[in-house]
Amino acid sequence: METKNNGESDVNAKWDACLDLTARRVVYSSLGGTFAGLLFFRSPVTRWASIAFGAGIGIGSAYADCSRLFFDSSSTSATLLPPPKSTDTSFSVSQAVEE
Repeated sequence: METKNNGESDVNAKWDACLDLTARRVVYSSLGGTFAGLLFFRSPVTRWASIAFGAGIGIGSAYADCSRLFFDSSSTSATLLPPPKSTDTSFSVSQAVEE
């Protein structure tokens, strides 16, 4: 039997976590959309729209967390990132024309 290195098993664990997270969030948010559709809407079209909206929220939140899991090398969240470096705006257009 072939042994896998640590990097490959880490990627497999990330995929497993993402698939599990995606499935749970889509199902739970679709159920939330179903409940909201039954509670607030009378038309079947708007009920289906609320289910689709809930599923979209689940897919979107799962995508955001999975992309953070795969592409964020550190354990810090996006809110803890430093602000972008400011550019020097003291050089004006009139100075550029004079030169």
